[in-house]
Parts: sequence; structure tokens; C-alpha cells
Amino acid sequence: MLRLFGKRLSWLPRLRAGSVQGQPGEAAKEPERASEHCLPGLSGGQHFFEYLLVVSLKKQRSGESYEPTITYQFPKRENLLRGQQEEEERLLSAIPLFCFPDGNEWAPLTEYPRETFSFVLTNVDGSRKIGYCRRLLPAGPGPRLPKVYCIISCIGCFGLFSKILDEVEKRHQISMAVIYPFMQGLREAAFPAPGKTVTLKSFIPDSGTEFISLTRPLDSHLEHVDFSSLLECLSFEQILQIFASAVLERRIIFLAEGLSTLSQCIHAAAALLYPFSWAHTYIPVVPESLLATVCCPTPFMVGVQMRFQQEVMESPMEEVLLVNLCEGTFLKSVGDEKDILPPKLQDDILSSLSQGIDGSHTSEKINEHVSGPFVQFFVKTVGHYASHIKRESSGQGHFQERAFCKALTSKAKRRFVKKFVKTQLFSLFIQEAEKSKNPPAGYFQRKILEYEEQKKQKNPRERTVK
Repeated sequence: MLRLFGKRLSWLPRLRAGSVQGQPGEAAKEPERASEHCLPGLSGGQHFFEYLLVVSLKKQRSGESYEPTITYQFPKRENLLRGQQEEEERLLSAIPLFCFPDGNEWAPLTEYPRETFSFVLTNVDGSRKIGYCRRLLPAGPGPRLPKVYCIISCIGCFGLFSKILDEVEKRHQISMAVIYPFMQGLREAAFPAPGKTVTLKSFIPDSGTEFISLTRPLDSHLEHVDFSSLLECLSFEQILQIFASAVLERRIIFLAEGLSTLSQCIHAAAALLYPFSWAHTYIPVVPESLLATVCCPTPFMVGVQMRFQQEVMESPMEEVLLVNLCEGTFLKSVGDEKDILPPKLQDDILSSLSQGIDGSHTSEKINEHVSGPFVQFFVKTVGHYASHIKRESSGQGHFQERAFCKALTSKAKRRFVKKFVKTQLFSLFIQEAEKSKNPPAGYFQRKILEYEEQKKQKNPRERTVK
């Protein structure tokens, strides 16, 4: 059964009695990322998506407000078992809330900037489904209401799905009937392996046959994220403080006007934790009816539209980092964010980040440039984890926490790691490592091996920085 941010979807009727509206899935996992915060990697061969939905605003019988409703669904599922049908109904009933998270006070418009954003629905078993959304004003004369195209998938690859939404939008301007063959072809195609391309053939009236190429990034651990928005909104120092708060699993709220900005920035912040996975409440855009989430005593990472800033500021919150993405400021903070990480490693991260990115760099290059220093931080602090897992003859491992912490010669690193090993981030990671007989041959392990090789080549007399 699906749950909303830790709450089962059976809550939904009560939530919708207030106001309704708002907002990414999963697939075969890379071994080292078995419980990624929302977007497990894929080796390829999976299906692209589960559903394509159109969510429209329909006027409620009482009053002037509107309620989001699914007006198109592909594919229509038939011959489902009773349990499967109930599960589908729960999923589909939750989605409109997240396609229009900003309340039900709407009026027909003549202009509306299109927005691309995403949301996450979490299953009770921890698996997650992503909703990729494109909200726009449909073509036509006179004032009209926006609608949302929403693709539900278990795959985390935002750039690729944004391109798919472009194709869906282009076809919808012609006719809904033109969408069906394109999505059917996509549904029959296998999701490509990292670095590979799948090409779809699609016919469009008056344009003829088109060939659409969908390429998956070679480095799959960053395919679900785009750091550009985060860099535009915040300084490197602020991003570092957000990272420090997330590492200790604190409560973090992002405020912004646009759904796209909120969605992209919160995914980027969570991605900085790689190879660790944010396992707590995670809502890229909080629907108006769920604003009470910001009062939760447990860790969370959420995005809230700026129109609800006053409500958030007046809510009883403890030890929260409240980030205004529009102004590039912290409205609330604990006060110790600059002291959480070892000073030398903070300087290393800032130095690496400041080594120029300009407009000529591709999105993939920017992602690599931003993510790299944070991966190196974890390599230097916990990259020796595998040598402190003792194994039984059966292969089951047991992590030796005390020896692991003592192995660090730097007091600053050791102080930080003693706190970090108590987090769920680290616990989930180590649990997976204990089950695996060999360290996973993924990106993080590759960086660990590179770092160990560099240390071997250094002057053995060189003093370790304390």
C-alpha cells in the first residue's frame, strides 16, 4: 500500500476534505545505492513508465473553487485482481493532490508560464514512484485553466523524462489521439543502460514520421538531478551549510515561488548526500493541505511555495533550516551549521566548487563539478568502511564501529564521524554493505580506490593534517 510521506494513502479522503492539490519512482538498483533517497539507478531493460495522466481542474458543485481530477489515463488497466485494483485506485487518487499543490483557488487565465516539476510517492516497503509533471495552459482562445501532464514511473532520470514530456505536449496540441501511439511505443521500448540510446519512430499528422532519440547519461548516479537551479539561488557557502544539516538529518524547508525551482533544488540537495540516501520525509512541493508537515518533530526535507511563507513562519518548529530560494537567504537556522563539518574538509569543498563553472558547460559537466567535492568528502571520512566489516564464514558481515572511528587520525574527522555513524543515512548504507560480500563496483567505490592510490603515492613522511 502506498503512503503519503509516511502516512498511508487511506488518509487521502480526510486530506482532501481541506484543500486539494500537487507533486517523483524507481527501478533496478545499483548495488551501492539500494535505498537511494528517491531515485535508484537502473542497469537498463526496465519499462519507461507505468502511467501517463492528464490532470485537469474541475469546478466543484458547491462554491467557486476547483478540484484537480484525472481526465485522461494511459494505459487503462483491465482484468486486475481485487488487491491490484485497490492499489491502483489508491495511487491514482493521490496523484491530483500533487499535480496542483498550491490550493484550489483558481480562475481561468489567458497567460501562464509552463512549469516542469516532480513529486515522490513512497510505498510502505520503501520503494518509491516518481511523478514527472508538466503544468501549462492548453492551446485555445480566451481564458482557460491550466492542466498537468503527469508520467508515473519507477525510474529516476529527470532530463530524459523532461524530453518525453516535450513530445507529449507537442502531440497534445494536435490531438489526444496522437499521444497514444507515441506512448505505446515508449511503453514497449526497454529503458536504456547508462550511456545508451533508444530511438522511437512516431508518426505526426502533417509532419510525417519522426525519429526520437532518448539518451541516458553515462554516469547514472547523477541522472536524476540538475544542480543549475541550486547554484542560481544560493552561494557555495550556503549549499555547504544545507549539506551539513542534511548529513545530520535535520529538518530543512525550501521556499520558492515556482514549482520547478522547488522541485529541482530539493532533488539537488538530496543528491549531495550520495552515496547515502535520505530516508525520512521528503516532499519536493508540499500541497497546501499538508503544510502541517513542517511541524513534525522528525527529520524532513520539504519544499513550500512562497505564497505559504507566513503560515510556515508562524508554525511551531524546532531546530529547522528555512531556506528562501528567491532571496538566497536563511530565514531560520540552528546556528551551528558552519561548525558541523571538519574545517579542512569544508575548505576543500569550497575550493573545488569555486574553480569555475560558466555557461559553456553542459548540465552533466555542472552536475559532476558540484557533486564531486561532496563525494570526496565522504571518501575521506568514511571511505575506509569496507575494511571494518568482519565477516562470518556464511558471508554475513558485522560492522566494527569503534575500530572504524579510531582509524581516523584527524580529530576533527573523528568527531564528525562519531555523530554521522548514528544517523539513519549511515545505518542503511552499512546494512547493505554487511549483506554484500564484496564492495559494490560503483562510482563511490571507484573514487575510494582512486583516493587510496593517491595516498600510496604521497611521501610517506608527509604529516596527516589534523
